[in-house]
Amino acid sequence: MRIQDIMQGKREWRAHVARVKRLPQDYQIVYKEIQKYYYKVGPVELSDGIELLTGIIDLFEEGAASGKGVLEVTGRDVAAFCDDLIKDSKTYADLYQESVDKGGTRG
Repeated sequence: MRIQDIMQGKREWRAHVARVKRLPQDYQIVYKEIQKYYYKVGPVELSDGIELLTGIIDLFEEGAASGKGVLEVTGRDVAAFCDDLIKDSKTYADLYQESVDKGGTRG
């Protein structure tokens, strides 16, 4: 990876964080919990970029601009909201389960 790529990635991340900080407090709290959840569950595509998280910020900005509370946007079950967004995505948990299944069939 080139130094320019690293610097560009840092600039993009800083801009991303700045967008989160401009959200209302309740949105920031829920966003940070979603972020932690995704880092724990590990959607594979998060390792290649922040597209999913950026999409959530877009959605949150629209909700805040409309005067909605964050739970009006996500629903009361935020984990279900998160799971629904990645339901068709491979996660690191899936990869781990596949490796366990393959290892468990050896005799």
